[in-house]
Amino acid sequence: MQKSTGKKSPRNKTIDFPADSPEGKRLLEHCVTEQDFLKNGCSALTNRLIHGDSFALLTKLPAGFANLIIADPPYNLTKQYASTAFTEKSAETYRTYTKSWIDLVLPLLAADGSLYICCDWKSSIVIADVLSEYERSGSLFLRNRITWEREKGRGAGANWKNSMEDIWFVTRSERYTFNTDAVRMRRRVIAPYRQDGSPKDWVDDGKGGYRDTCPSNFWNDISIPFWSMPENTAHPTQKSEKLLAKLILASSRPGELVFDPFAGSGSTLVTAEKLGRAWCGIEREAQFCAWAQYRLERAKTDKTIQGFEDGIFHARNS
Repeated sequence: MQKSTGKKSPRNKTIDFPADSPEGKRLLEHCVTEQDFLKNGCSALTNRLIHGDSFALLTKLPAGFANLIIADPPYNLTKQYASTAFTEKSAETYRTYTKSWIDLVLPLLAADGSLYICCDWKSSIVIADVLSEYERSGSLFLRNRITWEREKGRGAGANWKNSMEDIWFVTRSERYTFNTDAVRMRRRVIAPYRQDGSPKDWVDDGKGGYRDTCPSNFWNDISIPFWSMPENTAHPTQKSEKLLAKLILASSRPGELVFDPFAGSGSTLVTAEKLGRAWCGIEREAQFCAWAQYRLERAKTDKTIQGFEDGIFHARNS
């Protein structure tokens, strides 16, 4: 995990404070503890972050309570997550691990709900095989694979630089939400076409023109959160709010509930809050829960999502 190395640059907005600091302790008081949850049940889950182990808690959640589930489980890599580590496993062991949490998550998804699963190229192979098994049994419908470009990452001396990740799109049934107009991408028009002297399928804004295009399953407009972005935390595998906004806007309606069983530093929950959705999440690390609660407090007044403005997703660095 990234650690503080002293005085930060004034432009460095990275959220990185200890869970046992006064601020961390205050924020953790807003979380539901695993013990309280197991003792008192699930009477008030809306807009709550549960500090606990998903594998112990998922069976206690109500069936069909989530309209959208976004899962970002540990990739099959050895990586430290605050106080715990995930160790790389054989493909078959990781397959068993994947199936174990999907078995627990699927019953929580509404009949017309959608599930997105984040992964890297290697774990994607295993996850695709697991999802295909569920599809053959009629438990779900495999809709698409989104591939998005990570612009960060170090070069590799004896291999191609790994700059892509996948997100699998799954639904419970043939009936599901997909709001195409909510996730259009604004692109500059390079070779504009006119019909009878007027722009065809593009808008002339005096800067060359633009077109609001339908979303594809390849995204090259995502910025990994970095030190000068207000959403950035010291979490080692944080997803950007812009990426999550696409999933939430496409596959849920205002007021519906978005659930994240591996909440991390809270990016899914924060983005859901900013976009007018209800949310619920589980995270086992106190450190990450504190950072998530800090971000959730700010999201009540600051609805900004970098790269998304006035209902339009803009190209990276535009």
